[in-house]
Amino acid sequence: MKKISQAMQKKMVRTELLIETLKKAYPEAHCELNYRNPLELLIATILSAQCTDVLVNQVTPALFKKYRKAADYAEAPLVDLEESLKRIGLFRSKAKNIKACCTVLRDRYQGEVPQTLEELIELGGVGRKTANVVLGNAFGISSGVVVDTHVGRLAQRMGLTVESDPKKIEIDLMALVQKEEWTQFSHWLIWHGRRRCKARNPDCENCEWENHCLKRNIR
Repeated sequence: MKKISQAMQKKMVRTELLIETLKKAYPEAHCELNYRNPLELLIATILSAQCTDVLVNQVTPALFKKYRKAADYAEAPLVDLEESLKRIGLFRSKAKNIKACCTVLRDRYQGEVPQTLEELIELGGVGRKTANVVLGNAFGISSGVVVDTHVGRLAQRMGLTVESDPKKIEIDLMALVQKEEWTQFSHWLIWHGRRRCKARNPDCENCEWENHCLKRNIR
C-alpha cells in the first residue's frame, strides 16, 4: 500500500474539518439548477457554462415545455433553438451543441441519457464538469468532483490544491475527499463560494471557515 506523506495526512485532516464546517453551514446544499429528469439536467448544465444558474432557471421553464424529449431538440430547426436560448450567453454555440448532443441521444441511446462518464463526454457540449453534474445529481453516481469557477477558487484559497487546471484540481480533490461525498462536496464549496467566499469582496467577517482560512488577507 502506498505510504501517505505527512503533508498529505495534514491536508486530509484539514479537508475533513472543512467538510464538517460546510456541512453544518449548508445542510441543504444541492444543485441549484431546476430540472425534473436527467435530460433536463443535462441541457441546463450545458447552458450554465459561463452563465449563472439564476439566468438558466429563467430560460429553462419555457424551453422544457417546448422540448420534452431528446428527439424534440434533435429535430428542431437550429434557428428555433437559438431563438429559445437568445438570453443565454454563447447561445448560438450552445444551441448547436444541444442539437448535436440530442441527435446522438436519439440515435444511439434511444433518447436516454447514458450513465457513464466515458459516454457522456462524447456528447456535444459535454465535458467532465457537465458529466459529473449529471451523473452525481441525476443518477447518484460518484464519477468525480465538479470543478466550476467557485470550486476551483475555493480549493486554491483553502490550500487544497496549487493547481489552476480544472482536471488537476479535480484529481487533487478526489484524493482528499471520500468518493461517496464527491458530489456533495462540490455543492458545499459552490454554496460557500456564492454566499461567503466570493471572487471579489469575500465576506470574511461572517465566514464559517474564517479561523482556519489560509487567505484571510485576500480582501
